[in-house]
Amino acid sequence: MGSAEERKAWRLPVFFRSKLKVLLLVVSTNLLSVYFFSGANYAIVGGSDVLTRELNSTRLKLSESREEHAQLRRRLETASGLLEALLSELGRRHGDQAVSDDLDGWPDELLGELKLAAGPHELPLGYNHNLGTDELFPTLGFACRRFQEELTRYMSYEVGKECPSDGVFAQRLMLKGCEPLPRRRCLPASPKGYVEPAALPESLWATPPDTSVVWDAYACKNYSCLVNRGRGRGSHDCNDCFDLKGREKSRWLADGGGVDFGIDGVLATKPKGTVRIGLDIGGGSGTFAARMRERGVTVVSTTMDLDGPFNSFIASRGLLPMHISVAHRLPFFDNTLDVVHSMHVLSNWIPEPMLEFALYDVYRVLRPGGLFWLDHFFCIGEQLNATYVPMIERVGFNKLRWVTARKLDRGTEKNEWYLSALLERPMT
Repeated sequence: MGSAEERKAWRLPVFFRSKLKVLLLVVSTNLLSVYFFSGANYAIVGGSDVLTRELNSTRLKLSESREEHAQLRRRLETASGLLEALLSELGRRHGDQAVSDDLDGWPDELLGELKLAAGPHELPLGYNHNLGTDELFPTLGFACRRFQEELTRYMSYEVGKECPSDGVFAQRLMLKGCEPLPRRRCLPASPKGYVEPAALPESLWATPPDTSVVWDAYACKNYSCLVNRGRGRGSHDCNDCFDLKGREKSRWLADGGGVDFGIDGVLATKPKGTVRIGLDIGGGSGTFAARMRERGVTVVSTTMDLDGPFNSFIASRGLLPMHISVAHRLPFFDNTLDVVHSMHVLSNWIPEPMLEFALYDVYRVLRPGGLFWLDHFFCIGEQLNATYVPMIERVGFNKLRWVTARKLDRGTEKNEWYLSALLERPMT
């Protein structure tokens, strides 16, 4: 089939085929016009020999013109047929599809709930004028088309009944780029024995009850398991962040003078009260958002439920989780946020092109003068100055604070380094 670019290149002639037909029709029409007007210019006005000879000469030339026109028309028809055959053969060899298939982009016909959810749906009369379109397309990740079989499985359920227990499967689709997933007409399972959450501000530092979560998708079946898991050694994501009585209780309170910045010091770089809303990319269990809320700042935490119920945990604390991957375009309008924070997540494990897109997206959503707190960015020593410092500088942030230090928590043999930076989007 070839790459997407190759298929697109071969489909360009299909787009111009109708245009070529119109051009051929115009040429033929002009030739006919010449023929008719040439014949109309001659009439018998007298019987002299001179006029007779001129008339005979004109008739001969007209006859020759007719023959030339007939030959030209046959050549044009032959050329048109050859072009049609060539385009058809090119389309057959390179996977050309019907126009409707090209627009839809699905390898197979859509059926059932997936067809209904993927749309498009015709708008009522009157709305198309206001919106500039006759159809409304539901939001659906383009990469979903690459995984139609899996997406069909995700959209297989009984309408109005309980949704399948497929949270892990859904996240796997999201990480493949099928994000956002289509909406579904089924109901998520409710936790057994669910009780009302604790009230603010107590909820910020209270471990939620186990009955606030449906535990089917996780290895641990209660919060005690998650807390004890973090007190040992392991490779779990956010290993100890469910333990609100442990290290989480002291995060971002003090400024250590190195790569550990304190929240109060960061907020002090701006006039009081001007940092009001923000985003924490990869917000873990929500502790950064909790600290900011204590200071009157509303922060949304993006997170995935990898190895634990992070979204449920953040929500139980009275904070706002957003279930998206790090590859997702930030769902905020341009020039709107006062602060964006990311600890560990935006680092060298992200492929370089994807990371650079993410940095530009952070710049986009920050208002002029907004703060980007790049917290404990980690990489190999030789990567820092060769790759990541130039990448960050290309985006165009102002540097308010910039600290690098050797990463010692996993040994020194790997030559890993941390960078913590407080950056500002320029005012102009």
